[in-house]
Amino acid sequence: MIKGSFNIFLVAKQFCKNIFHLKMFYVLYAIFLVLVLFASYNGWKNYTVQNNTKLEFQKQVRESWENNPDKHPHRMAHYGSFAFRLKHKMSMFDNGIENFAGNVVFLEAHKQNTVNFSEANLSASLLRFGEISLSMLLQIILPLIIFFLGFNAISQERENATLKILFIQGINWKQLLFGKSLGLFLVALLFYIPVFIVLFLLLNIENAVSDEHLRLLFVAISYLLFIVITSVITVSVSAFSTRSKQSLVKLLGIWLLMTILLPKTMQALGNYFYQTPTMSEFNAKIEADLIKLGDSHNPNDLHYRKIKDSLLLTFKVDSVQKLPFNYGGFIMKEGERLSAKIYIVHQKKLFELYKKQNNLNNFTAILNPFTAIKNISMALSGTNFSAYADFQNQAEKYRYDLAQNMNELQIKYISNKKLGETDKPYKISNSFWKQLPDFSHQFLNIGVVFKSILFEIVSLCSWLVGIIFSISIIVKKLKIV
Repeated sequence: MIKGSFNIFLVAKQFCKNIFHLKMFYVLYAIFLVLVLFASYNGWKNYTVQNNTKLEFQKQVRESWENNPDKHPHRMAHYGSFAFRLKHKMSMFDNGIENFAGNVVFLEAHKQNTVNFSEANLSASLLRFGEISLSMLLQIILPLIIFFLGFNAISQERENATLKILFIQGINWKQLLFGKSLGLFLVALLFYIPVFIVLFLLLNIENAVSDEHLRLLFVAISYLLFIVITSVITVSVSAFSTRSKQSLVKLLGIWLLMTILLPKTMQALGNYFYQTPTMSEFNAKIEADLIKLGDSHNPNDLHYRKIKDSLLLTFKVDSVQKLPFNYGGFIMKEGERLSAKIYIVHQKKLFELYKKQNNLNNFTAILNPFTAIKNISMALSGTNFSAYADFQNQAEKYRYDLAQNMNELQIKYISNKKLGETDKPYKISNSFWKQLPDFSHQFLNIGVVFKSILFEIVSLCSWLVGIIFSISIIVKKLKIV
C-alpha cells in the first residue's frame, strides 16, 4: 500500500517535471494569466458600472415618484414606476445569461410589461459569441489546456518504448494512471488557483457577506471536482491510444462534443419539443382571456354590472354615488386582481415551457460534466434563468401591490360625488406617495439555489466516483505495446 502510494507520487512528480521543462507551458501560463487579469477587470467593471447606474436610476425614479404633486391616486397608478435588476457580486465570475436578459421593467396599473434593455441589445453583435469571463476560462479554455498538456501522458511512453521499462521497475497500470492524473491535476491547479485568488479579492473590495463567501466556496469546490474529472479523462484517453496524435484528436473531439455539439443539440431539441409563443402571441392570449372576464373601464360591462347591482343591493342604495366608499376605486381593484391573476397563469405556463427546455439540456449533466459545471456556476453566480425569473416575479408583486395601494387610496379618500363643471378634480396629498416602499431587488437565498442544482452536484460527484472506479476495470484492457 505504502509502496503503491509512493509510486503514484513518484509518477506525478516526474510528470510535473516534464511539463515544467516545456517552454510552451510558460507561454500558455503567461497568456492564461493575462486573460485572467483581463476577465477580472472586465467582470469588476461591468458589475460596478451597471449596478451603480441602476442604483442611480432607481434613486431618480424614486425621487420623481415622491415629488409628484397632489393628484388622483388612479393617475398615480398609471404614472407608474420602474424596477431595476441588480447584478450579483458573483456575476463578476460568471455572466451566465446576464447580457441577454433584460434589466429594467416599467410598472403600471392594469398592464404587465416585459423586461427590457439587455446588454446584448445595446452592444455589438459580437457579444453574442460570448464575453471573456473567469468562468469561461475554467469551463472552456482550461480543459483545452489540460488536454494539450496531458494528451501524450501515456501514449508517448508507449511510442518511446519507455512503458516497458516503467513496468519492469515495478509500476502497474493503476499506479501509472493515478500518478499521471495526479500530476496533470497538480499542473492544472496552477491555472485554477489564480482565478479564485482574484475572485476572492474582487468579492472583498466591498465587504462581502457570508452568502457570497458560501457561494464562492461551493463554486471553488465544484471546479476542483471538474478539473479532477478532466484530468482523469485526459490520461485515460491517452492510455487507450497507440499514438499521441490519435489521443489528441480524440480529446479535441470530446471537447467539441461536450462544450458545443451536445449543449446546442439539446437546446435545439428543447425548442422543437417545447415551443414557446412569440411576444405577440403571448400578449394576444392574455388579452383574449381579459376580454372574457370583462373590462373594468367599461361601465356597461356585464361582469362589472353584476358587481354594481350586488353592491347597491347590499348597501340598500339606488346609486353608486351613495355608497360609503369610492365605487370606481373598488372596480379598479377588482379589475387589477383579475388581470394580474390571468397574467400570472400565463406567465407560469411560459416559465414551465422554459423549464422543460432547460431540463432537457440539464438532464445531459449526467452524461456531460461540462453541462453540470456550467449550471452550477451560473446558479451560484446568480446569473441563470431562475434568478431572472425570480426578478420578474418580484417586479410583478411590487407592481400589483403598488396598483392596489393606489386603488385603496381611491376607495378611502376619493368622493363618489360627481364633479360639477366648476369643481376642481379630486386629488389627495402627495405625502401618500412617500409612504409607499421603493422597489428593492433581492437575490435568491443560497438554500434555494443549492436545492435547484442538486441534480448537477450529484451528477458531478457521480462522474468523479465513476471515473475513478472505472480505472480498476479499464486497466485489465490496457496493453503495454
